[in-house]
Amino acid sequence: MKPVNAIIKWYLSKRQSQIDFFIKNPVEVQQKVFQQLITAASQTEWGKKYDYASIKNYNDYKNRIPVQDYETLKPYIERMMKGEQNILWNSEIGWFAKSSGTTNDKSKFIPVSIESLDDCHFKAGKDVMALYINQKNDTEIFSGKGLVMGGSHQINPLNEHVKYGDVSAVMLQNMPFLGQYLKTPPLEIALMSDWEEKLEKIIDVTLNEDITHLVGVPTWTLVLINEMLKRTGKQNLLEVWNNLELYIHGGVSFTPYREQFQKLIPSENMKYMETYNASEGFFGVQNEFDKDDMLLMLDYGIFYEFIAVEDIGDEHPKTISLDEVEVGKNYAIIISTNGGLWRYAIGDTVKFTSKYPFKIKISGRTKQYINVFGEELMVDNTDKALAIACSKTGAVVKDYTVAPVFISAGEKGGHEWIIEFQQAPSNIENFSAELDTALQSLNSDYEAKRFKDIALITPTIHVVAEQTFYNWMKQRGKLGGQHKVPRLSNSRNYVEEILAMLK
Repeated sequence: MKPVNAIIKWYLSKRQSQIDFFIKNPVEVQQKVFQQLITAASQTEWGKKYDYASIKNYNDYKNRIPVQDYETLKPYIERMMKGEQNILWNSEIGWFAKSSGTTNDKSKFIPVSIESLDDCHFKAGKDVMALYINQKNDTEIFSGKGLVMGGSHQINPLNEHVKYGDVSAVMLQNMPFLGQYLKTPPLEIALMSDWEEKLEKIIDVTLNEDITHLVGVPTWTLVLINEMLKRTGKQNLLEVWNNLELYIHGGVSFTPYREQFQKLIPSENMKYMETYNASEGFFGVQNEFDKDDMLLMLDYGIFYEFIAVEDIGDEHPKTISLDEVEVGKNYAIIISTNGGLWRYAIGDTVKFTSKYPFKIKISGRTKQYINVFGEELMVDNTDKALAIACSKTGAVVKDYTVAPVFISAGEKGGHEWIIEFQQAPSNIENFSAELDTALQSLNSDYEAKRFKDIALITPTIHVVAEQTFYNWMKQRGKLGGQHKVPRLSNSRNYVEEILAMLK
């Protein structure tokens, strides 16, 4: 074992006792976070508006402040982007994380404070490694480097002192020394805005590096791996980096990609850890290799509330705190953060798999689902159904998107799928039938609407050529970084764009 590996392992292992503490005392830890947030923001413009100084408990808080979304906070954020301070948070805000937009805007800009960087994002990065070495004590992961697939950044033209980029780029730009030491490629390459040029340069500088772990969104990591194998002529990634032992992933469900990674990295010793990281904060880490859920991280300066999925859309939806959630139920996440987001609906839904410890799975998006016919189809359903259909037919899915087929005169509705296969099934009709059966087994609402074709007919599947989704994302200017192929939509916009591109 190299000395540097032993020293870093010792340093990170000290965090485990603190993680164990919030696992054993979740409600108390969340209450402490709540009080710290309210106190810190009491003299901000927002805090004075809602008289934070007089808030004594969670009931005061939820009864006084409405649930927010980006549109309601946007006027405050726009002022902050012009340099105004002490608006939503009490420390100086000089960075904004840019993420995909809302109905009214192409992009959202999430304020990033020093506290949210240090006590949330960077703390989480260390925790991922702490939880990894807690499970694999003989690791040599710090003897080499981690290849981080980040985004790009640019200067905010509204104020020369304010900058923005996607969340990975903001982290890379501000990363402390230890993180910079352990990662590759260098910052000037990691932050390049031209994805295809950046990909070439990443391969150039990492080809002869000792890469022990990968970090990134599965979609773009697969693109890198395939380009690396094409460049080197190797059969699998272990022939390029023989000390590779961990892939840290997030952003999209890993289920459709797992088989591809296992073929490209053929080793039983290769480990995979899912993280739940967003522009708004870092929320969860997979802490057991043999489980596919994540530990909800409770001491990152984020206070959690939840809304049952069936209550989403109500004028005044009922919110509950952590100790009130039920295992197996879908909830929308509401967060209050040390970056100045207050009772903010991030748009994700989660399902709790356990309490004490509180562990979750991402089940979908509040706005990325299909519910045109009352089927309430969520990404969690489609990912699992695809995995089942692939298992039964020998197929491997690379990417997909789904849209409704609206009911028209004399015609029933349905779902239209566009699927790009890594390995196509021998019979697409059989694959479609297996997919349909799996969806019915996973979603009772979908099953009811499919009963005797009462509202939904058998899914329509378009098989598209390799690189179709890549080319579509390129056409939309959304290559690399945190950009993800949208899985489900209640409109036909995405499907129509792709089909039109193929004509």
